[in-house]
Amino acid sequence: MPRQVDHEGRRRRIAEAVCRLADESGLEGVTLRDVAERAEVSMGAVQRCFRTKEEMLLFTLGQIGERIGERVRDRLVRGPAQSAESAVGHAVTEVALLREEHRPEARVWLAFVAQAAVSAPLAETLRANYAELEAMFERLLAEAAASRPLPAPLDPRREARTLLALADGLTTHVLIGHLTARQAGEVLHAQLARLWDREGSDGTGSTGGADGAGGEASSGL
Repeated sequence: MPRQVDHEGRRRRIAEAVCRLADESGLEGVTLRDVAERAEVSMGAVQRCFRTKEEMLLFTLGQIGERIGERVRDRLVRGPAQSAESAVGHAVTEVALLREEHRPEARVWLAFVAQAAVSAPLAETLRANYAELEAMFERLLAEAAASRPLPAPLDPRREARTLLALADGLTTHVLIGHLTARQAGEVLHAQLARLWDREGSDGTGSTGGADGAGGEASSGL
């Protein structure tokens, strides 16, 4: 009998090869031939999985977005006893990709963002990813606002957009060396403390510092 091929598994394997190449030299360094070599499959196999390079890039971007979203959800599940405020802090820190082990993922993400500026299909996928993250932030902020009295009304949608834009911008600033991961964590800490109107809020515990070795956002990571 002919050997069955795990088509979806091969697509994910090819997407990982795209990410490794993009991490090394940006999307301009991604060719079908190099992807096939890195994924250890034939050119024909790549072309059977994806009709065009753009289709391959779209699938890869979707995989990156899913991975980040799953990591945030897993982080929240691992700490079910944390406060609603700390859940916001954990989520925004994960999305900012401040940890050293997420630096390659941050480089790949920004490579796709740059390409999306001239690719309508990639931009559409990015907008969908951002919309999902924004909705999650909005839900967490609404839960946090409902969990205790605040000195002033909080608009969850507006603050969710602010946090998402801040996290996304900090990814770039850390990646190019304008800020250290510690400094970026302090920026997030200040923004979250402003929301809850108190320093050292539970919601900032995951963003208010760094370990000395890697410069990563600290507690709870």
